[in-house]
Amino acid sequence: MRGIYLMLMLTVVSGLAVSVMSRSEAVSAIQVEEKRVAITFDDGPNPDYTGELLEGLKERGVLATFFLLGVEIEKYPELVEQMYEEGHLIGTHSYQHVNLCNLTDEKAIEQVVKTTELIEGLTGECPLFIRPPFGSWKKNLDYETTMIEVLWDVDPLDWNTGNTGVVVKRVLKCVEDGDIILLHDASQSSVDAALQIIDQLQKEGYVFVTVYELVLN
Repeated sequence: MRGIYLMLMLTVVSGLAVSVMSRSEAVSAIQVEEKRVAITFDDGPNPDYTGELLEGLKERGVLATFFLLGVEIEKYPELVEQMYEEGHLIGTHSYQHVNLCNLTDEKAIEQVVKTTELIEGLTGECPLFIRPPFGSWKKNLDYETTMIEVLWDVDPLDWNTGNTGVVVKRVLKCVEDGDIILLHDASQSSVDAALQIIDQLQKEGYVFVTVYELVLN
């Protein structure tokens, strides 16, 4: 998928593999193939909108990935616990939504570690994924953390418009199998757009998975 920066080692096996499959078995194999997409939300938890979003996701049987800010985690820990209990994947965004590339290595690590520790303290699990604010990650920090950087494929800039329809159209216009959608749970228009996007893509046969499932399964 286009939104993950991972090094993959492929083993090429030469030779001829012969298998026997009936026409009906071949058709069945094709039919079970799924179009998968991950919907992600940055900057939460938000006291006004995250709860509503969680309820909408639950009603639709959808698991999402949330990249959280440490300063918001401290204010609304109950929302983080709810995310975790309902099966959503939780990742680190930073502590204060700062551009990590503008900080010293020490300060950048502090932003990451402080948020990671807050998440682990509430869920009992150390987050595996990080989405750096603005997509700006200091590559040398890979030696200081074991987290996987997650960016995105589809960004409708929902934070820059209050028009739900515009956000929905921007996503549906370009989303593809295996994509990561970037949204925010910080406004009513974004929450409404997220649920409409889910409804439409489910009708089109898409299955929503977490970033973990998209990357490591």
